Amino acid sequence: MTDLETAATTEARRGRLPGDIHIWVFVLADLLSFAYYFVVFMIYRAEHTEVFLASQRHLDMTLATVNTLVLLASSRAVAQALRAARDDDHERAVRLVTHAGLCGVLFVVIKVAEWIIEIRAGYTLPRNDFFMFYFTLTGVHLFHVLGGLLVLTLMVRELREPSLRRPAMVETGAIYWHMVDLIWVVLFALIYLMR
Repeated sequence: MTDLETAATTEARRGRLPGDIHIWVFVLADLLSFAYYFVVFMIYRAEHTEVFLASQRHLDMTLATVNTLVLLASSRAVAQALRAARDDDHERAVRLVTHAGLCGVLFVVIKVAEWIIEIRAGYTLPRNDFFMFYFTLTGVHLFHVLGGLLVLTLMVRELREPSLRRPAMVETGAIYWHMVDLIWVVLFALIYLMR
């Protein structure tokens, strides 16, 4: 690409919303759903502060922090992959999306290990309202991570096959993955950090 073509492409991108409009509708609806769950969580927490604080002490802060760093690293890799794809460096984009996917798999393994630790210690869904929210919210998020892993797999497929390469697909996948990361950061703050 010449400098003139690169400048024209960059200018064209500034004037449009990345990805497909449908992903933005989905993201908005999903974020509103999670916002509802977060408000309900906060109401229950305000009504049962002692139970929530006592239960929260049983969570493994180290595993949660590592999981947060893993997802943030994956989000960075996806952002770099998008930049590489826009620069037509598809091999690098594939490596970065694969790296993000491996981080997503690691997140799942750590989250399942954390659940096993809690369940073996007797902290299960019906124990109290805190653990009901903990397992439900992190479970719904985990479902989103698994969906995100499917999206990342589709991104790799698109990036590897020249006839399938669509910038909007890569952007759409990146938007979804960033949403998954954003939801986790809020969950981490609400469930693990807030005292």
